[in-house]
Amino acid sequence: QVQLVESGGGLVQAGGSLRLSCAASGRTFSRYAMGWFRQAPGKEREFVAAITWSGSSTHYTDSARGRFTISRDNTRAKNTVYLQMNSLNPEDTAVYYCAASNRAAYLNIHSREYDYWGQGTQVTVSS
Repeated sequence: QVQLVESGGGLVQAGGSLRLSCAASGRTFSRYAMGWFRQAPGKEREFVAAITWSGSSTHYTDSARGRFTISRDNTRAKNTVYLQMNSLNPEDTAVYYCAASNRAAYLNIHSREYDYWGQGTQVTVSS
């Protein structure tokens, strides 16, 4: 089992940037593919970005591609996945969740493919 804790959310003006972090503890972090999802008020949770266990492959939803970057640090000291978000706009306002999948070699884009979830961090983008 792995425990996930997100941080780095907050309030930012449109056009600004934020970097979200998701620290993992428990089982070996590199056993898992990782992903970021978000959920806006009144909407379903949606996929944002995914990364394989090694970090060699990534995938983004269309709205995130070119603005967001997912990365990971598998060293024992970090065990963290990041989401760098640039050129933010009000439509990016949501609670952002990180998730871990046992399907380590895959770019998992569906929430059902993930086995562990963090508690979420709020991102609010003002216009």
